[in-house]
Amino acid sequence: MSEPNTHAAGAEARLHRHWRWVGLLWLAVVVAVAAHQWSFWRGAHIDSDVLALLPQDANDRLLSDATRLIADNSARQVVVLLGSESAEGAKAAQAAYSREFEAADGKDALPLEENASVQGWFDQARAFYAPYRDRLLTDAQRARLQGTDDATLGQQALAALYGPLGAPRLTEWNRDPLGLWPQWWQARAAGTGLRVGDDGLLQADGRYWAVMQFQTRDSAFRLDGEQRIGQALDAAAAAARTAVPDLRELRAGVPLHAEAAAAQANFEINTIGWGSLAAVLLLVWLAFRSLRPILLVAMSLLIGCATALSVTALVFGKVHLLTLVFGASLVGVAEDYGIHWFGSRQAEPNASRWQLLRHLLPGLWLALLTSALAYLALGLAPFPGLRQMALFSVVGLAGAFLTVIAWFPLLDKGRVRETRFAHWLGGTLDRWPRLGQGTGKVATVLGVVALVLIVGGLLRLQPNDDLRSLQSSPPALMAQQIEVGRLLGMPSPAQFFLVQGADAEQVLQREQALVGKLDALEAQGRIGGHQAISDWWPAQSRQQADAALTARIEGSVLAQVGQATGETLARPGYAAPAGIETFLRDPVSLPFRHLWLGKLGNGQASVVMVDDLSRADGLATLRAQADGLDGVRWVDRTADFSQLLGHYRRMMGALLLAGVVLVFGVLAWRYRGQSWRVITPTLLAGLLTVALLGWFGQPLLLFNVLALLLLLGMGIDYGIFLLEHRGDRSAWLSVCVGAASTWLSFGLLALSSTPALRAFGLTLLFGIGLVWLITPLFRPAPHD
Repeated sequence: MSEPNTHAAGAEARLHRHWRWVGLLWLAVVVAVAAHQWSFWRGAHIDSDVLALLPQDANDRLLSDATRLIADNSARQVVVLLGSESAEGAKAAQAAYSREFEAADGKDALPLEENASVQGWFDQARAFYAPYRDRLLTDAQRARLQGTDDATLGQQALAALYGPLGAPRLTEWNRDPLGLWPQWWQARAAGTGLRVGDDGLLQADGRYWAVMQFQTRDSAFRLDGEQRIGQALDAAAAAARTAVPDLRELRAGVPLHAEAAAAQANFEINTIGWGSLAAVLLLVWLAFRSLRPILLVAMSLLIGCATALSVTALVFGKVHLLTLVFGASLVGVAEDYGIHWFGSRQAEPNASRWQLLRHLLPGLWLALLTSALAYLALGLAPFPGLRQMALFSVVGLAGAFLTVIAWFPLLDKGRVRETRFAHWLGGTLDRWPRLGQGTGKVATVLGVVALVLIVGGLLRLQPNDDLRSLQSSPPALMAQQIEVGRLLGMPSPAQFFLVQGADAEQVLQREQALVGKLDALEAQGRIGGHQAISDWWPAQSRQQADAALTARIEGSVLAQVGQATGETLARPGYAAPAGIETFLRDPVSLPFRHLWLGKLGNGQASVVMVDDLSRADGLATLRAQADGLDGVRWVDRTADFSQLLGHYRRMMGALLLAGVVLVFGVLAWRYRGQSWRVITPTLLAGLLTVALLGWFGQPLLLFNVLALLLLLGMGIDYGIFLLEHRGDRSAWLSVCVGAASTWLSFGLLALSSTPALRAFGLTLLFGIGLVWLITPLFRPAPHD
């Protein structure tokens, strides 16, 4: 045996001995991951909060805290409206609905429970407010009492006492001789947009509506992908519809949207994940026609995804459903390492596995590095969900890569025979044109066509940063949400006035100043109704002033009426003015507690919400009302988030250019003057992809830009493999099988109902296909 051969054999033997320790070390890591997976799937570590993808407003912590409090207060509420053409029908439907829901809850504990009815709340509220009746005045009542002489008011009270058609009363005449309290309640109902009759039913659109409220027993976002809430409500609605055939049911609430998102994500995880795996295994079978490559590649994918899931859960505490959906498409990327191994084994069946490993490691390491850089760029965006996706993807790729290099040389001991499909597919590289070898005219034509496509598409491309374009709830559910909001006057939680003050009293005083301006606009019909906690519990200073006013006026009125009737009429006593804490402690405040934020920053805060924001210039009108009011600001979170999305789209676009420079630097370090051959196909594919989005009328979203970052990392791999093994059919076979599986994986992602994932998928569907076709054009000649 010659000395070089002896030296090579010795080096391979040493590598073999050392690599066994690498394999054992990776085995220990995999065992730890398996143990964590056992505990992970037994616990509730999946998050389906659809707001997790939104950026956090680090520049305004108070506003972020206020938004979080508002979201938390409404996140567990579900409202159901049961409408019938008769009041009796609405009540019968409500009774049947409750019976069926309680029966289902008794058989199988549901994540939802029914709250008190509207009728019961009104009785409780009337009893609670009775001791404070003397300071519950509207602006109109206050002006009337201050602008009318006592004698006239006394005559009006006497007429109301003896008149046959007096106004309806909620208490004895001597406790409210001027009939102020019913008017206050009517103003409250009008301000909230409710038209509730004495029977507690809402009357609207020619129907009587029973209002039912439910609350989730746990967080609205701790769901398992099963539509248990929807199924329970469907069964209750069926029972109510049996009792009342003309029943119309409407539902609204964050838990319904969260459950729908969780169910859709669960479906997509299975569709995309298993679809991607099936596509990968089919391609591996066609290329190698052996069970061993299929099992080993599947093993590398399984270990990679499990490792990614465990690390993500350990770092973030829980894993978002969209991370799992996005991670399911990782199967189409992580298989490249295993396929490249078997493609090289097939091309050199007589080569030593350890010799092959040393030959493949530089290219595989570089492919992992460039892909990891692209995925890590996602983590630079201030999106918690995207940071999870970035970590999941990088760890998943690394897990699959380490499985291939640590175990494949030890486990893949048999021969890999060349199949007819592999021979044909690898041979297509010989028939693929290479630019620069007598293809000047063809290259010119292709260049002109590409230039026309790129320029024309970019001119047609329109960015869209509107947050509402990312809405993924089912259209039927969204329609019901809008209808319930219209009937109940439910305000939008995304647009509101934030009122801040040093203490609760100052907050209520500032809020009352704002409400006065809103009342004037509502009277003019320029805006819809509003919800403010000061409407239900005034500031103590106003309570004292109004209590003093009614005490003086009603005392004089009772004296006049007593003199006319010959009786001695005494005004009853009332409770002393009290702070907001008195109101908040009582269950009667439950429908309005979400308006009081309490301690926020160094002071206290509340929100004033408005409804019917669809009116012309409504948002501009509302924004103007905060001008000149201390501690009051108009907040439009939809516009704020849309502005942030636009900002980060531009920022990530700049980061994409920086990534191109960084990746080119890494390539130039290894390939010197040949590095342009690796990066040019990916750059052209990216430009053509963006142009195609323009030609097909697709808007440019932030998530399209983020997908281009991934394209940069994945597309580079194909150029690396062809340059590392120039003229090697096995490299082209690996590129084709890997690109086809990646293309299929992200093609399935383009079918997602989640707009962000769909934008990812569509961009990569175009990009991967294009870079696959373009890369061979730039491959070097075998002798270069």
